[in-house]
Amino acid sequence: MNPIVVNLIQVRNRIELAALAAQREPEDIELLAVSKTFPASAIEEAMHAGQSAFGENYVQEGVEKIIQLEKLRPWLTWHFIGPLQSNKTREVAEHFDWVHSIDRLKIAERLSTQRAEFPELPELQLCVQVNVSDEESKSGVPLSEARALCDAVSKLPNVVLRGLMAIPAPSMDPQVQRNAFAAVRDCFHVIQKSRALDPSYLFFDTLSMGMSDDLEAAIAEGSTMVRVGTAIFGKRDKITK
Repeated sequence: MNPIVVNLIQVRNRIELAALAAQREPEDIELLAVSKTFPASAIEEAMHAGQSAFGENYVQEGVEKIIQLEKLRPWLTWHFIGPLQSNKTREVAEHFDWVHSIDRLKIAERLSTQRAEFPELPELQLCVQVNVSDEESKSGVPLSEARALCDAVSKLPNVVLRGLMAIPAPSMDPQVQRNAFAAVRDCFHVIQKSRALDPSYLFFDTLSMGMSDDLEAAIAEGSTMVRVGTAIFGKRDKITK
């Protein structure tokens, strides 16, 4: 059996077991396969194994794959999950379905304006990225600033505010992992509760957190979308883009 197929089965089993351990429904957690640095052929293999959502970190690489796999577009959902610079927003607005890495209003405003240039496309789905571990090297707004940014993003046309994304500092301690994810979840719930009657928050339902090494802890603390690359596609070579 193809290694990617085997890996997908194993990852889905991990998700199911983690969900059941947390007394959650496995189908409430979406698997996002992070395909950065891997070829379009690997994405095709994963798609034929039932995977439909794919995440890319680099704009140029991601757009090239989306174009290569244009014939499969109706069955695929493309998520941009890496840091996004202003000069790259138009390509993302044209080609991607989701952006997880909104860390300042300027980026969201550019995506909103540029998405309007493609009226045949549905609204772009956005998550605000929070820097839960206060790492200087990480993108994202502090938890204390998340609600203000969410409020501003939620009012923009051509985009939909979907939730929060986080990449906590790496740790092998499950409790440390859970504490970080719990902080993001609490922030998410505070925003959700305070804006329960606001129609611009109607689809605020996504907690994008958890990766290959910590997805169990993320699911235990309420993640609705885990971003898994290595455990599906294997170890990747380091590249600079």
